[in-house]
Amino acid sequence: MADKNSLLLDNLFDVLVFVRVSETGNFTAAAGKLQISRSAAGKCLQRLENRVSTRLLHRTTRRLRLTEEGERFYLHAKRILSEVDDAENALYEGKKTPSGTLRIAVPVVFGRNYVMPVIHQYAAQWPDVDIDVSFSDDYCDLVQEGIDVAVRIGGNDDSRLVRKVLAPHRLITCASPGYLAQHGIPETPEQLTEHACLVFRHRGRNVPWQFMRDRETQLYPVTGRYSLGDTGAVLDTALTDGGICQLGAFLAGPQIAKGTLQPVLTTFTPRGEPVCAVYPSKQFLAPKVREFLNTLETQWQGKAVWESPAINHKE
Repeated sequence: MADKNSLLLDNLFDVLVFVRVSETGNFTAAAGKLQISRSAAGKCLQRLENRVSTRLLHRTTRRLRLTEEGERFYLHAKRILSEVDDAENALYEGKKTPSGTLRIAVPVVFGRNYVMPVIHQYAAQWPDVDIDVSFSDDYCDLVQEGIDVAVRIGGNDDSRLVRKVLAPHRLITCASPGYLAQHGIPETPEQLTEHACLVFRHRGRNVPWQFMRDRETQLYPVTGRYSLGDTGAVLDTALTDGGICQLGAFLAGPQIAKGTLQPVLTTFTPRGEPVCAVYPSKQFLAPKVREFLNTLETQWQGKAVWESPAINHKE
């Protein structure tokens, strides 16, 4: 039994070496982090490749590069090491202070403007935690990519994940006062055909707008001169009197509070998907994740901090 346990630990350490080499890009830096020699790191990787009968890294005199198989193995290896870390944390649930690396996924603009300030608060409180933040407006596979927690606008249909609602959110249809003074204010969604609509394009398709009709959210395809693949660009164009847009409250709210944008079609405002934290379903929640969720709840207190009272909306 002792020999089997020793073999298991050797296998796991080889995986750890592979991950560190992949992240640092060279054997010397990885060996330094693991406090082993460069030659020992090389032997670990060679042993791992022999065991899986697959080349995981392309080696040249200048750089290291993951093979296609190595990239797939890296994602699984990160998840394995994350599970080991969480298993250790679970042993000290409620006793151990947060430590290790917290991997967070957030939307680009919302994450930068509203989640990062919370992360800074968390980092100041828990100095033993290293923080790795991924920014993307697409949902990633948390389990496959080894993400501890993601902050998302919208629901979740992945049964492997736990969903925790943090704050309400809504979509706001708006335009600059200058545009509305020149072109008039639409009174129904159908009148948008008479206006310049600023279309958000995501994954190669125009995203339809949403309006509440007969207590149901209905989708309205819109067209316009501008079709933009970035919500920040949609906002900037609206601010230059470019047309009417529909944006998340976290983007439009501050501008409405300043008077540079004006809401329209407010009686048709849809019920928005809430801002949520999602994380892999586990019996024991690692202290680093638990305390990050607590920090989010403490800072936001269940409120849409990005919205202004000046925003007129329908309950």
